This record gives sequence, C-alpha cells and structure tokens, in this order.
Amino acid sequence: MAGRRDRSQQLRGSRIAIAIVIGIFIGCVCALMFPNGFFNSKSSLRVNERLSKSSDQVGSSSCESPTRIKMLKSDFASLSEKNAELKKQVRELTEKLRLAEQGSDNARKQVLALGSQIKAGPFGTVKSLRTNPTILSDESVNPRLAKILEKIAVDKEVIVALANSNVKSMLEVQIASIKRVGITNYLVVALDDYIENYCKSNDVAYYKRDPDKNVDTVGKTGGNHAVSGLKFRVLREFLQLGYGVLLSDVDIVFLQNPFSHLYRDSDVESMSDGHNNITAYGFNDVSDEPAMGWARYAHTMRIWVFNSGFFYLRPTIPSIELLDRVADRLSKANLWDQAVFNEELFYPSHPDYIGLHASKRVMDMYEFMNSKVLFKTVRKNQELKKKVKPVIVHVNYHPDKLNRMRAVVEFYVNGKQDALDSFPDGSE
Repeated sequence: MAGRRDRSQQLRGSRIAIAIVIGIFIGCVCALMFPNGFFNSKSSLRVNERLSKSSDQVGSSSCESPTRIKMLKSDFASLSEKNAELKKQVRELTEKLRLAEQGSDNARKQVLALGSQIKAGPFGTVKSLRTNPTILSDESVNPRLAKILEKIAVDKEVIVALANSNVKSMLEVQIASIKRVGITNYLVVALDDYIENYCKSNDVAYYKRDPDKNVDTVGKTGGNHAVSGLKFRVLREFLQLGYGVLLSDVDIVFLQNPFSHLYRDSDVESMSDGHNNITAYGFNDVSDEPAMGWARYAHTMRIWVFNSGFFYLRPTIPSIELLDRVADRLSKANLWDQAVFNEELFYPSHPDYIGLHASKRVMDMYEFMNSKVLFKTVRKNQELKKKVKPVIVHVNYHPDKLNRMRAVVEFYVNGKQDALDSFPDGSE
C-alpha cells in the first residue's frame, strides 16, 4: 500500500510539473509578443503606429513589403491560435489533476476502510463484506454526554429511550422490565423536567440535552409520533462518540437482554412490522395486469417495513448518514418518521438520486416481537405460547398500549396464562 501511495504522489508531482512548464512557456510567448502587457493602451497604440508606418512605407517601396506584412499577420494569427490551444490544454490538465487527486483520495479512503485488495476464491466460497468500519470517536462533540456514556455503557453499547411526561406510565413499565432483566446500560433522554426528576428519584441513568428551541418545543409537548421523530437528531451524537445504540420506544417490554441476541454484522439491525416469514423477511410478489397480454405478470420484491421504534445502529458513516437524511426530511415536511426511515434505507440509486449504501438486517420476528405477532398468532397457538419467549415485545400495533404492556408482563413474567385473552386482535 505504501508503494501505491508513492506512485500516486509521483504521478501527481509529474502532472503538476507539466502544468508549470506549460504555464512558463505561455508566459514566454506572451512576453515576446506583448512586452508591455496585454492591456497597455500605449503599447497597443505604438504597435498600431508601427503597422501604420509600415503600411505607408509599403505603399512607396518595393512589392516585397506587402508579402512580409502578410507573413507577419499570418504568424501572429498562428501564435494566437497556439496560445488559445495551450490555455485550453492547461485548463484540461488542471481539471484532470484535480480529479486525479480527488480519485486518489477516495481510493485511499476505501483502501483504509476495506483493507488490501484480495483475489476472488473458488466458486461458492466468495462472501462479500457487510460490516463497515466503525468511526473514530470524537469526545469534543459532547464532553458531558461522553462522560455519562463512559459510566453506563457496556462494551461501548447502550439502550436509549426518549421520553416526556406524556409517556410516563409506559416508561415506568419499561424501566421495571429493564431492572428485572438486569440491564445496566440503559439511558433515558429526558425531554422535560418531569422525566428528569422522575429518573433522579428512581435511580435511572438519564441525559438532559442542552437547550435547543427546535427540539425542546416538540420534546416537551409533542405526542408519541412527534417525539419519535426527534430520535434521529438526538442519536447522532451517540454515534459520533463511538457507541453502538439500541433505540427503544417506551411502548416496549424487555424480557431478556437484547444485546445477547444481536448479530452486529450490519449498519442497521431492526425489528420488523411483518407478522410471518414472508412479510418479515421478504417475498416475490407477482403483479397481474391482464391488459398486457403475454406480459401480464410482473414480479416484484416486497418486505414489510423496518420498525423505527426499535433498531440497533453501529457507529459507522452509513448509520450517521441515515440519521442525517431522515432528520433533514422530517425538518422540511410533515412526514411519518417510519416511512422516511424505510425509504432512505431501501430506495436504490436512480437518476437524480443517490441511495444510502447501508447494510441491513431484520431481527428474528419471534425474539423481537411486535404486538400483531403476539395477539394474532402466538397467543392462539399453544405450541408457540409454550416454546417462544421473546426478547422484547413492542406494542406498536395497538392504541391501548399501557394495558397490553401490563398484560405482557403478567403472561411472560408472572405466568398468568389467560392474561392476553381478553384483548381483541386489533384495535376495535
């Protein structure tokens, strides 16, 4: 790699030297042709006078003088054309040099990120890398938060929940489940004074951001969806500090330590809104348009969206770019954060759009369970009720969140077998 860098520097130096030589040549030509400068009016006047005198002399002398003048004019025109061509070449060389330096820098970054080049192995043995390198931590971004995370994080990872007084009851159920499981690397981002005081009184690690009018207005008075949209701005600093973040909405009950069930092989690892294998993990959906005749069937790939209320981010450049993209779009339009989150993750590059190059993993739908899976499938299947013990249950599909969270605790923690039976499948 050192040899490649030396060759790159030699190539850059050669191009710079060529550009300098061309510039000196152009300067010499201009100095000979215009000793008093391009824009010296007196010089131009003297040149015109000389040409005028020469013309007068030509009129009264031999017939060779007009031929000489034509030659001089021809030489002048030829030199002017060469001068313009040299200028064009200098501009082209300068641009090529700039692009070469830029390309060399990008190549260097990729080499540093991905390591040395390798040969492809035999058929069936080639596996591409999905794991981007983590960034260098920068404590100057937020020294106060850095100190908090240094105390509570485990293996540079932390669970983060955003909360204001509107969700205090659900937060209480979640914190009780966190303590029951024995999770210590859990942090509440307190969005108002009430939650800050609650965390102080109950020995819960918390972080109160510095005053920010744009964030505070939503954080103190916003409902569930509004607060949910704030996380994409808040989480950026956690990643910049070099920590892996497991974001959790407050309508989630923890039944096991989730860090024991992560793969950490992708930039984004998220639970799914899907409710079975095909919706959670993807399927080939065939669209039928009879008017097309022979070509009436079109195959499409579909997957139900990642849930933006529970996902794990590794501290990588693609993860931070994801947060930036989503936060930027949410700041400019009244959009649902989950829709924007998935659009940025899954839309491919196409004309006038550069897609996000982030690797993705869907969490196991029975370990990281949404409330549709629980109430429509698991509770009605005796085998699943006995064998499946989720890591978390997210009450994302139902509005009566608090009562269902308490029922989840009764069923999975206290063993009350009929705790889930009274609830309807949906929200009727």
